[in-house]
Amino acid sequence: MGERSFGLAWSEDFELGCEQVDSQHRRLFELVSNLVEACTDGYDIKILNETLDFLVNYTVQHFHDEEEFQLRYNYPGYQQHKQMHEDFKVVVGEHVHEFKENGSSLDLSNAVNKVVVRWLINHIQREDKKIGNHIRRVETGDANSRKLKVKIPRHG
Repeated sequence: MGERSFGLAWSEDFELGCEQVDSQHRRLFELVSNLVEACTDGYDIKILNETLDFLVNYTVQHFHDEEEFQLRYNYPGYQQHKQMHEDFKVVVGEHVHEFKENGSSLDLSNAVNKVVVRWLINHIQREDKKIGNHIRRVETGDANSRKLKVKIPRHG
């Protein structure tokens, strides 16, 4: 995946130190990039629908995994963080509804770019980084530690 014109590119600055969460964040960047590109390039409506549905489902799973991770480490900001996820799901749901009703448009592309892209970047840089810092303190007692090898528990 090349550099996108709207600037959504993964960098190590977004890493929290938990490989599973970081891997999911990288995948979210890719999915959002694909969605914005599809909106602006006039892709087939079926492909847009599939991309959007997959992004929504992946985001819901990622939020679930990230919230389990927070609970596992008794993250003190859990309730606020969970509420941010819930609020974001509502906003994305509104965009999905708009797309299902009206199809792709420049307005939808701009909304995805402004709302989804900015939210994702800001959320990882500001809020998710707090989780990584908390977990490093819990695990190692060293807030400067760069990487943690932590597995998020999977429930069948």
